[in-house]
Amino acid sequence: MSLEVGAIVEGEVTGITNFGAFVQLPEGKVGLIHISEVSNVYVKDVHDFLKEHDKVKVKVLSIDERGKIGLSIKQLTPPPAAPAPQPKPQRPQNENRERRVGVRVQNTRPVSPLTFEDKLSKFLKDSDDRMLDLKRNTESKRGGRGARRER
Repeated sequence: MSLEVGAIVEGEVTGITNFGAFVQLPEGKVGLIHISEVSNVYVKDVHDFLKEHDKVKVKVLSIDERGKIGLSIKQLTPPPAAPAPQPKPQRPQNENRERRVGVRVQNTRPVSPLTFEDKLSKFLKDSDDRMLDLKRNTESKRGGRGARRER
């Protein structure tokens, strides 16, 4: 039986490195399970998932022209079930904006949908106001607009 891409075979782990595990396959061939193909969860250390002489079932991912065989355990295991989305907690309605102990209440306006142009013009106006304030503060500290000192 020759190995081909997509085949599922059983082998024995012969060596573990920091980037994956080597597996002895039938017919005396050796393939590599890259660390990213060991498990569906994050793998920091391959030793946490595999030990030498473990029997593993692997899927052949690739065979290159030099005979290197890429293997995967991850593709044979079902993906972990996605956690059910948690409903967002309902915040109490604060109709009259009264202060409660330990809670900062902001006086907010109802949000109206603004167009991009409205947002841009508001940003430019706020930016101009800030620049004007900044210029006033720095000019007063320098002694005015370009006024030269009298000797």
